Amino acid sequence: MKPVLTAFLKKWKIKGELILNCNCTVFCPCVVSLGKHPPTEGFCQAWAGIRIDEGFYDKYDLSGINVAMMLEIPGRMARGNWKAAVFIDENASTEAYDGLVKILSGQARGTTGLFTKLVSEIMGVESAAISYTTEGKTRHLTVGNKIQGSITPIVGNDPNEEVMVKNTRYWMGSDITVSAADKGRVRAFGRVWDFKGLSSEICQIDWHGPN
Repeated sequence: MKPVLTAFLKKWKIKGELILNCNCTVFCPCVVSLGKHPPTEGFCQAWAGIRIDEGFYDKYDLSGINVAMMLEIPGRMARGNWKAAVFIDENASTEAYDGLVKILSGQARGTTGLFTKLVSEIMGVESAAISYTTEGKTRHLTVGNKIQGSITPIVGNDPNEEVMVKNTRYWMGSDITVSAADKGRVRAFGRVWDFKGLSSEICQIDWHGPN
């Protein structure tokens, strides 16, 4: 990806919720190792959904837009060489779509700027019908006929409290809710994935552009 001159960067901010499901057999080791520990299977395949509750790119409103991603990471997260695909809500305006492409590709810098170093290939960027809903504690994500996922937080000794990993230095957010996937089907860009089990997480995000 070509470098972006700081003088031309636009202000942006996104607040909302992110869900992620990967092929690890147990909870993602990247959350606590910050990419220094390899995925449990030696490589990572993952889908993620983002519900934007509040946000903007430049003067354009991003509130209420859903987005999704596919990620392939060949080994330790910090070593890079990722492949990524992005899906943006078909209801997004042209300006919002373009802004979100810049944010999720890392070109807008700030919180997601590390993608320019870690992602070596963009498999595709598509507009799609994206549904991100919550039923009880279960989050459901549907991206057309390409991603169908649902994850539910797990509870601990106190059945009224979800299991969380708090105060991490994970780039997505410091507090991660440990979850289990009831469904994680992906059929896109020649990939066919089907993940279930304790390899999911929920995170409240507060991302922004460079200060």
